[in-house]
Amino acid sequence: RMSKLSRAVVRMPLALVLAIAVAVALGGCGSSSGGSTQPVEVGGGAAETNEEAADEKREEAAETEKNRELLSELEAKRREEAAEEQAKKTEKGALAKAKKREEKADKEAKKHEAEAEAKLKQREAAAKAKEAKEAKQAKEAKEAKEREEAKKREAQQKQEAERKKTEAEHAATTQAAPQQQVTTAPSEMG
Repeated sequence: RMSKLSRAVVRMPLALVLAIAVAVALGGCGSSSGGSTQPVEVGGGAAETNEEAADEKREEAAETEKNRELLSELEAKRREEAAEEQAKKTEKGALAKAKKREEKADKEAKKHEAEAEAKLKQREAAAKAKEAKEAKQAKEAKEAKEREEAKKREAQQKQEAERKKTEAEHAATTQAAPQQQVTTAPSEMG
């Protein structure tokens, strides 16, 4: 693909070369027809024409070389611009890929963080449940121990009450028996 400018640069020297070639051809025809009338001048004119043609060819070659250099520079500049454009596209694509990878990594990190947090909460909940269960068991054990101690105290109190009752009955019976003897003894005396 050639740009409009490079096509114009190529066409201009070609048109110039074509115009010069036509002029040289016409000039050659005119000098051969005019040479029949003046042969000495024709020879001198031919040498002059040859020199002019050679000068024109050198100028033409220099112009063509200049045009080639210009075209080469333009082509190099176009390639450089295309390379820069391609580099920009590549860089843009690389940045997009890097951004996607970074987003994916962030997403994965957040996912792992959420999973770790969920596991931690689960462990904490399990620990709290275990602690609550142990506390409940300890409370129940304490209550059972207290009930047991209360039963023992109650049993001791019953035993103590039974003993006191038995002692009181025994004391009452022993006290009642001497009074009967005392009451009966004065009647025997009297």
